[in-house]
Amino acid sequence: MSFAGGYISFAMNKYFYDFHIHSCLSPCGDNDMTPENIAGMASLKGLNILALTDHNSCKNCPAFFAACKKNGIIPIAGMELTTAEDIHIVTLFESLDDAMRFDERIQSERNLIENRIDIFGDQIIYDKDDKQSGIEKHLLPNATNLSVEQGFALANEYGGFCYPAHIDREANGIVATLGTFPDAPDFCCVEYRDGEKRAEYEKRFPNLKGKAVIVSSDAHYLWDINEAENFLVIDDEPYSGDRVRKEVFKLLKGGEQG
Repeated sequence: MSFAGGYISFAMNKYFYDFHIHSCLSPCGDNDMTPENIAGMASLKGLNILALTDHNSCKNCPAFFAACKKNGIIPIAGMELTTAEDIHIVTLFESLDDAMRFDERIQSERNLIENRIDIFGDQIIYDKDDKQSGIEKHLLPNATNLSVEQGFALANEYGGFCYPAHIDREANGIVATLGTFPDAPDFCCVEYRDGEKRAEYEKRFPNLKGKAVIVSSDAHYLWDINEAENFLVIDDEPYSGDRVRKEVFKLLKGGEQG
């Protein structure tokens, strides 16, 4: 099994994805980015698998799972963790329970600064009935106390899997921040916003070769969610959402195939 783009695969079906999406819980996310609206837009665009990755929080993931179920989308619970170096790392979990345990653990690593809605925006929490159930009072995107290596280890400890977000972006990208792509921790997957930059980055940083590649939107507005272009090829027999989710993680952790 492998990603599209020239890799050999023995799998069965294409699953179109977007693994980096912000809801209205992220202050930079539009207020229309409710879990229900995200799932509905993804369905209209023909996506099959979706991950919700708000800044330093998974608190909209339960509502997101309920919305995806109604819209025929396979959900993945996630978080975009901001490390002490101010680097963004996408952290994904096979189970919602693991994600919520990780969310609780991360709260002790946050630097609590009261959110200024007039400057940064709302941070809205939704419930499973698609109703606003609360707000996050402290600013979410600022750096936690965890280094890249500590974040990597902690995600693994809580049953998760993480990789550097938008490595081709200046703001909060691991390459722009460190000036290189580090050998440690040993990420087996990386994310690009623009998949066409892959060859350029692998030429500059040969240690990127052999890593699985994700192309995700980092959507903060509904119209930014990926079109049905990037896909995984997955053996989904016998079919279940849990099986597909498990196969996704096997692919991400396996690196380049073929």
